[in-house]
Amino acid sequence: MLQFVYSSHPGRVVFGAGALAHLEREVGLLGAQRALVLCTPEQRAAAEEVARRLGPRCAGIFDRAAMHVPVETARAAREAAARLGADCAVAIGGGSTTGLGKAIALESSLPILAIPTTYAGSEMTAIYGVTEDGQKKTGRDPRVLPRTVIYDPELTLDLPTGLSAVSGMNAIAHAVEALYAVDANPVISLVAEEGIRALAAGLPALMTAPRDLAARADALYGAWLCGIALNGCAMALHHKLCHTLGGSFNLPHAETHTVVLPHAVAYNAPAAPAAMRRIAAALGAAGAAAGLIDLERRLGTPRSLAAIGMPADGLDRAADLAVAAPYPNPRPLERAAIRALLDDAYHGRAPADTGENP
Repeated sequence: MLQFVYSSHPGRVVFGAGALAHLEREVGLLGAQRALVLCTPEQRAAAEEVARRLGPRCAGIFDRAAMHVPVETARAAREAAARLGADCAVAIGGGSTTGLGKAIALESSLPILAIPTTYAGSEMTAIYGVTEDGQKKTGRDPRVLPRTVIYDPELTLDLPTGLSAVSGMNAIAHAVEALYAVDANPVISLVAEEGIRALAAGLPALMTAPRDLAARADALYGAWLCGIALNGCAMALHHKLCHTLGGSFNLPHAETHTVVLPHAVAYNAPAAPAAMRRIAAALGAAGAAAGLIDLERRLGTPRSLAAIGMPADGLDRAADLAVAAPYPNPRPLERAAIRALLDDAYHGRAPADTGENP
């Protein structure tokens, strides 16, 4: 008999082309008067446009957001927020910038308004991560869940196709793991399947027409749903591997998710056949792992850990870290099998056995 626990999470979403025009109104609805705008150095111009729109409500710009949220950067941002008297953080950019906002909120409880310009999905989650001494530590806390998210597809029109592809695959990974999570439930499973479907349709379309607003909207819609899926369930093997590889070897976040995903799915396929059928259906493929591989080929994404900077002599350490404190997973983590998975991913080989019926 079906049994599950489902908890909804508060949050306001403003979605649509031109939605950034509602920024000042949305900050006002948070009751904020001094917003600290967060961005990476590369997105300083976008942050300045946000600051211009906020006018006197802008307390300043902190433009040092970085991948995996180094603890030193998190401390500096918290100090800047306190020094400037900020009562709100506005994060414009991808997962790195949203993650920095979460690191501020974790200790200060400042409300976050997120403006995603990639397909990371982290703006919909209460999951945070900070990297210290070469290890990424993650957790969940309701204080870090953005209060408001503004999704404006127009802000993604100039996102390079290569980055769009890996960012979208990162989002798909969130939904994939929600479908076989230990605490999966019917509502989140529906959301996850629709998120995968939307991204699988939108990503190939925008690769051929990068400024196709409808394709960009499909991808951003899918990323929103995948973020909801990630927030609604526990993470499993895929995220454990990516957190290990990213935090310990400083690999690029979205690319790591892209390379690892088919391998993690193939590993879990024998233990989660129902989830695999739903993933395959959302991809329009005969099998889950095979469908992911085919999608990545069509998108031209990186296929090996070696290609994104993983050192060959780090595979043993990565396998040890992955099994040391495992996330709940449908198939038990076996060190030898995880080491073999990492070896396949390192060399860009297709998983030897998907565990799926032909």
